[in-house]
Amino acid sequence: MYIAFEGVDTVGKSTQIELLRKRFEDVLVTKEPGGTELGQKIRKILLNEGGLGARSEVLLFLADRAEHTERIIRPNAHRLILSDRSFISGIAYAHVHDKIEIDTLMELNRFATANTFPDRIILFKIKKCELESRMAQKSGDSIELRGIEYMMRVQKVMEELVDLLGIDHLIVDATSSVKEINEKIYRYIKDCRK
Repeated sequence: MYIAFEGVDTVGKSTQIELLRKRFEDVLVTKEPGGTELGQKIRKILLNEGGLGARSEVLLFLADRAEHTERIIRPNAHRLILSDRSFISGIAYAHVHDKIEIDTLMELNRFATANTFPDRIILFKIKKCELESRMAQKSGDSIELRGIEYMMRVQKVMEELVDLLGIDHLIVDATSSVKEINEKIYRYIKDCRK
């Protein structure tokens, strides 16, 4: 089962994935961008370079996603896969930042993933005031530096996409305690695997 953890930066996706890694046997943990050797190189370019053209940025994310799907997701379909991000993030960020139509982005992602999408999505939601507080405590990468309003618009598009696509999902309040969130996600995954 392929489960994607989605949400804007600082919502706690990575923290929860690491906690869940310890609770499930035979779990494969991965991420986008950067889940493959090529992906790590692409991630450095995307998060540190900045100033890329809109289409170039989208195509780099798609190259990472294509490689990730071919090398990690499809060969391990029999396992529990927990991925920090997926095509949902890719579409949301590109739509908000670059004003590329969602239909166009969907077609590009269908091609990049050979129609391999997550079986389930865990979507973390955060309030603006909490996001501001968390972002103030870290130095941002080139995407985070686009600002709080940008991140809130991305979150809204993620919510809309999850509903539109009809992929089974769990909405998580990112302001809950780490323990509460972990229990909620653990129960959800366990129930899905029955």
